[in-house]
Amino acid sequence: MSTAESTMVPSGRLVLDDELDTSSREAADAAYRKLLQRLSHQSVVKHFDAYADVDWDAPEMRIDPDDPRWELDGDDPLGATAWYRAQPQPVRAAIGLHLFATFMKIGLQFESVLKRGLLEYAFRLPNGAPEFRYVYHEVIEEAQHSLMFQEFVNRSSFDVKGLATWQKVASRMVVRLGRTFPELFFLFVLGGEDPIDHVQRQMLKKCYDVHPLLRRVSQIHVTEEARHLSFARLYLRRNVPRLGRVKKTMLRIRTPLILGQMSQMMMRPSPQIVRRFGIPADVLREAYDANPKHRAQTTEAVAKVRRLCQELDVVTPGTLKLWQAFHLWPQEGAGAV
Repeated sequence: MSTAESTMVPSGRLVLDDELDTSSREAADAAYRKLLQRLSHQSVVKHFDAYADVDWDAPEMRIDPDDPRWELDGDDPLGATAWYRAQPQPVRAAIGLHLFATFMKIGLQFESVLKRGLLEYAFRLPNGAPEFRYVYHEVIEEAQHSLMFQEFVNRSSFDVKGLATWQKVASRMVVRLGRTFPELFFLFVLGGEDPIDHVQRQMLKKCYDVHPLLRRVSQIHVTEEARHLSFARLYLRRNVPRLGRVKKTMLRIRTPLILGQMSQMMMRPSPQIVRRFGIPADVLREAYDANPKHRAQTTEAVAKVRRLCQELDVVTPGTLKLWQAFHLWPQEGAGAV
């Protein structure tokens, strides 16, 4: 007689645990496929074109570098400093516009890495893989976002550089992760997209007058990124628990390093802006390095991906100090995982 363990299911039928595990996996796979089909359907019925859905040449969309709507408000770490408030109005507006244009440029450079990584991931998928169709929908949507962002940069009148040279070189290694370590790649995706999504949603919620071009570009991006973020989380919830010990350890160590780097790209001025406007080092320390409010904003920007990492056992007592060092962990909860 078999010594295999058995379990009573709700119907009252006695089944072997191996049979139950198989049934559970099949149910989970069916739910996974259904969600992917839903995301793909949404990409068909609700998508945007960078030029058909943004009226770039409308008078109200024109970018004037002196427009006071580009100015940073008191909630922005740099905008709250006495140095920034003491600048002439056209300079305050120009700094704000240059910041927005830089975020757009970094965003499209990040999306270039994302698209190439997604294609690397899709290249290795077998026929019939449920992820293939959605991945290509996402690549198409990200291409439209890149067109939008570059058009904004072109019209800003600033020759924005975006990523540093070393970051561009390092990005090639990230692209390969789409093929060799997709779980780490999709955490990189969340590390780049979640802070951008958070910043844009916060801006759209504010009552002050947002320039209509910035508002329209952000609305389109936020709408479609909701699907992209959903897919990344769905993929990670399904696949991270299946990783072996070595890859799980790599994920635990590299994730806070990636999040710490990515979050700051979208939350502080680039070296190009610092040089152009002569922002003093002590002002940068006041606004960012020694500013508890900025640290709290960083923590809040990665809250969703941090909670996902806790759920997936990516955060451990041994790596918690890394999360704290990059201000990715709320101070009041620093003692618990």
